[in-house]
Amino acid sequence: MRGDRVVKRYTGDDLELAGREWRALTLLAEHAPGLAPRPIALEPPAPPASGGAVTMSRLPGVPLRSLPDPGVYAKHLARAVGELHAAVPRGVLAHLPERPWQLGPLVAHVKQWCARWRPREPLADRAVREGARWLEGWRPGDEGVTPVFGAGDGNLANFLWDGARVRIVDFEESGRSDRAFELSEISQHVAMWVDGEVDVLAHVGLTPAEERRLDGCRRLHALMWLFILSPEGPRNPPGTFRRQAGRVLRSLGA
Repeated sequence: MRGDRVVKRYTGDDLELAGREWRALTLLAEHAPGLAPRPIALEPPAPPASGGAVTMSRLPGVPLRSLPDPGVYAKHLARAVGELHAAVPRGVLAHLPERPWQLGPLVAHVKQWCARWRPREPLADRAVREGARWLEGWRPGDEGVTPVFGAGDGNLANFLWDGARVRIVDFEESGRSDRAFELSEISQHVAMWVDGEVDVLAHVGLTPAEERRLDGCRRLHALMWLFILSPEGPRNPPGTFRRQAGRVLRSLGA
């Protein structure tokens, strides 16, 4: 950080991270000023040494995850997400690349994880078994698809409270998406429940078709998180993996 600006540098094999972040910040500066950092400079990737960098304005505010009771800000979070989803005009949105790990690629990846699962704990084994059975029969199609611009990361730490509104950071996985999928990703992110429930879905209105799609997407994301959390990491409280297994089974009604 440099006073009123932040320089975000990117690493790893994905050389599109900086470009996606820059595109998102540029679009939001035009269509939803104030919701996200203002783009200042783009440093293109120079592999293998650098994945590029984006210089952006520094937003005021505190990450919701660092607040003692983030659930009380759920309606403000929902309002910010709604503003993000509606920000990019349909004509512009239609020409944007799809965000990484949208529904199709994610389904394929989770199916691979299910197939490679090795028994380790009865509750988790049951969750994987029931999840794999459900996933094989799920056919979401295009029903309930409402095109939106998605941030691509539902981590509660990416939402800042400035005392009056919620603002959003981190757009390296952003792109064209659909509303139900994005709301599912946010609601199922481990940060939204591990330290106390943040019920963002209580503050959004959905059509019946969107609700049906959301229900399936929530099951998918819950199952995804079971695999992500399977190696119990130090950043989450003990027992998080087992709690996630229970969440998967409850989402499936199993």
